[in-house]
Order: sequence, then C-alpha cells, then structure tokens
Amino acid sequence: MGDEHKDRPSTGPALDENAFERELTTDLDDRTPDRPKGMPLHTRILIGLGVGLVAGIAVNLILGGAHPRVVWLTANITEPIGTLFLRLLLMIVIPLVFSSLVVGVAGVGDVRKLGRIGLKSFGYTLALSAISVVIGLTLANTIRPGKRIDPSTATQLEQRYGSAATSTVEAARRAGGGTDSPLMQVVRTLVPSNPVAALVPFNPATQTTGETPNMLHLMFFALMIGVAITLIPAATASPLLRGLQAIYEITAKLIALIMRVAPYAVACLIFSNIARFGLDLLQALFWFMVTVLAGLALHMFGVFSLSVYFLSRISPLEFFRRIETVILTAFSTSSSNATLPTAIRVSEENLGVPPAINRFVLTIGATANQNGTALYEGVTVLFLAQLAGVDLSLGQQLMVVYLAILGGVGTAGVPSGSIPFIIGVLASINVNPLLIAIILGVDRILDMCRTTLNVVGDLTIATYVARSEGYKLLQPQPAVADGALEPALSTGLSEE
Repeated sequence: MGDEHKDRPSTGPALDENAFERELTTDLDDRTPDRPKGMPLHTRILIGLGVGLVAGIAVNLILGGAHPRVVWLTANITEPIGTLFLRLLLMIVIPLVFSSLVVGVAGVGDVRKLGRIGLKSFGYTLALSAISVVIGLTLANTIRPGKRIDPSTATQLEQRYGSAATSTVEAARRAGGGTDSPLMQVVRTLVPSNPVAALVPFNPATQTTGETPNMLHLMFFALMIGVAITLIPAATASPLLRGLQAIYEITAKLIALIMRVAPYAVACLIFSNIARFGLDLLQALFWFMVTVLAGLALHMFGVFSLSVYFLSRISPLEFFRRIETVILTAFSTSSSNATLPTAIRVSEENLGVPPAINRFVLTIGATANQNGTALYEGVTVLFLAQLAGVDLSLGQQLMVVYLAILGGVGTAGVPSGSIPFIIGVLASINVNPLLIAIILGVDRILDMCRTTLNVVGDLTIATYVARSEGYKLLQPQPAVADGALEPALSTGLSEE
C-alpha cells in the first residue's frame, strides 16, 4: 500500500467504537443509513454468556453433572446448537484466510515493506510469548500448585481421566514418531508439498483424514501467491485479486449472518461446559487454576495494556471497549480460528487498522501468536513436574520457556490444541505423560481463558504494526468502493 496514507492528519470523524456491532443490529445492508435498533451485539452476547453460566451452575448444583437429564439435555440440545455455531464459523475460515492473506499481501505492494511488517510481527510475537512464559513460570515457582494438591486427590483424578489421557498420549506419540532432524521438521511443518491436501490433512499414523485443516500450510501457500502477485504486471493479477476480494466480501457477509445467532449459541456453549463440569475439580485443582488465571490476567491487563498504550498509542480502556465482541466470541468458542472472522472485521471497523496490514497480521497470528497458550503450557509442565516430585533446574526451566514459545507458534488454533505439545515436553523432562489426566477435567475451562488472551494478542500486534507504519488508528480507512479493489492495491503491483 502506498505511503500516501501514512501520517495523515487525524481530522474528520473518528471511528464508532461499536461500528461492527451497530451494523449487526440494523439490517443486512452494510451501508444502511437508518439508526441501529436494539442492544449492541457484545451486550447480547454477554447476556447469553451470563444466562448460560447461571443456568449451568444451577443445574450442576441441583442435579449434578452426571444426572441423566443433564446428560440428555446437553447431548441433544445445547451441545448441537453450540457446535453448529462453532462449525459455521470454522466453515468460512479457509476461504477467509486464503482470500484475506493473498489480497492483504498484494495490498502491501512492496516486498520489502511486507518483510518489514513480517519481521515486526514475528519479533513482537516472540517477545510477548517469552514474557508470558516467564510470568507463568514465576507464578508457578512462587505458588507451587503441584505441592498443594493432595496425593490421594491426584490419584483419583488420574483414575477418573486415565483412559482419555492414555488415548491422547498414544495419539501424540504416533503423530510425533518420525525421525526427521529439527530443521527437516520445520520445513515439513511450514511448507506444503500439496496445498490441496492441506485442506483435508491425512494422518498416516491412524490412516484417517482430519476435519481440521493444516493452517500453516495453507497460510504459507497464500503468502507465496501474494508475494508473486506483487512481482507481476497489475493487468495480469487484477482479475484474480478481484475474485479473491469478492470471496472476502462474501465471507464477511456470512460472518454478519452467523454472528446474529451468537448470543443464543454462546449461552448453549457455556451451559454445556458448566452443567457437566465437575465442580469438585475446582477445589481439587484450585491452586493450579489460580496460577494459570493469575498469569493470564497479568498478561492481559498488564503487558497488553502497556503495549497498547506505549506502542499503539491507544488508551487501554478504549482498546478493550472496542473489542468486546471479539473477547466474548473467543471466550465462548475456545478457538482462535473460529474467532478470526470476527476479529478481522472488528479490527478494521472498530479499531481502524488498514485492511492490508490487518488481514496479514491477524491471519498469521491466529496460528503463530498464542501468548496464552505458551503461558498455560509452561505452568502446566511445571505443575505436573512438581506433582511428580521432579525438581527442574534453571536450565531445564529455560528449556521449558524455549519449548513453550515454539509451542505457542505451532499449536493448532482449535480447542485443546496444546495438549499434544504438553505431552511431548513432559516426556522430554522425564515426567510421566499420563499425568496429563490430572488437568484434563479443567482444560476446556482454562482453554476458554487462554484463547481470549491469544486473540487479544493478535489485535495488539495489528495495532502496533499499523501505528509503526505511520497509520492513524481509530480513524476511517480508505473504503473499498462498490466491490472494487482499493486503488492502492493495484498501484502496489508491478507495472512491468
């Protein structure tokens, strides 16, 4: 994108902090002039979350999570509704990621500028992931949650979730059973030999195909296509870019349609998680949960607030107020990938991040920037090591920091995507991987919290990169007129 938009004065109307939410409370026309009706979307989602939470706790306390009526209700009504919402969001991730990343990279226009944006994003990711892991390990060494759990309770939890842990450990061992060198593993992880196969990956260990696409392979292919587009004549690339822009606009409209049912789906998702959740686990794993949640809170409201204030030049309160819908969507779905469509639109419409930067950074960040996951992995490894009586030296803890940072980059942006990585780290420090059974019962609840941190971290990167490139945030960006591509998009292409 050309430099003519940099450092422009902040005159003119500021962005409505609820631009995306207001659009969804009027009608299906993005350019509707009529005033919004009803409550903002984030308010309705918050109400849905509260209803699901209260109803789930009440049912759990009155009937118990294992009661046949509760099991039937969650299995036949609330879980299907919540899963429908989650799958609808995941359904549009592939076309959204591919179209937004190609158009975003092409919109940057200059390969050198793209490299600069990529380096800033990568450096920010590594720095904040390292900070998050250090926060987690510091709290785990201070609180020492593994020493506060009763051995008999730990034994009961192992027996309760032992079968699930065994199958999870075996699956992780089969997936990581290759003999490739570390560099070869990086190459295989990042570069696809068949981009189409990345959409439906095949697992040779189980001889089955999975529903979760290989997002790293898909993003690498899209990134290469976008870079190549910047190096060919504009007339040649224009038809493809217009088609991809149309796909992006269609997925954006689908987001608006799907998010209309978000309040009801969120209520069902939260109810399903709480109603069958063993409240006795809260007491058994109280100190572990306190350690994780304290670390996530420090990073969210401490580190991110400082980053937004000093690097993005935005008031932290203003920032968090404008992304309420993203926070609630991430919390309820426990999936960075499922939240990506909403995050992209909110970042552009409520924060004013330029589309080219926004789509590139958020799409990559949904998989590569997971500060909350890195923190959780560090705390969990140290907790289980303490529980097993394994005293990790400083060197071993530094290795955990290193592995957790790498794990945060490569962990799948889906619910419980970090469990296989934790199993691998436990095996590397001579801790029985089957101990993962102890935390499986609370993993989904904590997954909701760490996913929220992951997604907010992506938005802080987008605002930092945009500000560092000279753009004024919270201001309207050049609009895409009547479905046409941004003028800057085509001018960024080669005119050879």
